[in-house]
Amino acid sequence: MNRLATAAARILTALSATVALVVGPVGAPRGEVPPPHADSAGPGPVRSLFGQEVRRMPTERPVVALTFNAAWDGAGVDTVLTVLRRRHAPATFFLTGQFAEGHPAVARAMAAEHGIGNHSYSHPQFGGLTHREVVEEVTRADRAIRAATGTVPLPFFRFPYSATTPRGITEVNALGLADIEFTVDTNGYLGRAGGMTVRKAVNRALAGLSPGEIVQLHVGSADGHEPVLDARALPRIIDAVRARGFEIVDLRALLVRRGAR
Repeated sequence: MNRLATAAARILTALSATVALVVGPVGAPRGEVPPPHADSAGPGPVRSLFGQEVRRMPTERPVVALTFNAAWDGAGVDTVLTVLRRRHAPATFFLTGQFAEGHPAVARAMAAEHGIGNHSYSHPQFGGLTHREVVEEVTRADRAIRAATGTVPLPFFRFPYSATTPRGITEVNALGLADIEFTVDTNGYLGRAGGMTVRKAVNRALAGLSPGEIVQLHVGSADGHEPVLDARALPRIIDAVRARGFEIVDLRALLVRRGAR
């Protein structure tokens, strides 16, 4: 009987540990989960970004940040990573949880060289979600990204469709993430069917070039069939930005305490 009791105790301990991983620590309100970036709640560079949608880096220096959304297929990733590596250019990738689960090797490759942000789990319109659904979208994506990449994502969140609202930003901030949007979108994701070309994507990135610009591009294509225009436009964008005297910087600079700008 003692052996049976010991075995039963071990099984109960294992089950308790599993439940704690799924629903959070004992004592947490039912249905609630710990914020994915609870450490961001205190004073610091990340918290200084709360309460707003960040569409430009707060600087007067001629710098630009490149960002990529990943919500569909990973067709353009190899090209994008190769271009960034050869041109010694940093970038930040905003992944959906579904993308991370469907393309774990691709997600790991991104995270091995660049910063990774949260782009929700299933890419819904946040305006129609309840508070519980918002929390689930953000935290489920966080878990998926961590599992796929083996790294802790940045405390950065980008709303699907860039559909920000004051309420949504407040809810995301409460989870310890800053809302990082963009200054300009190349619209390369629209593809040729949407009237886009590589040249048009490049021109959009350069049209309003100014200090602190955050450029949004995409990996993959919405329909999974068209060539990835942003991947093809990337080397031209990097070269043109630098030719105009701008430096391409890592978006993680936002996490450094800012002094003189």
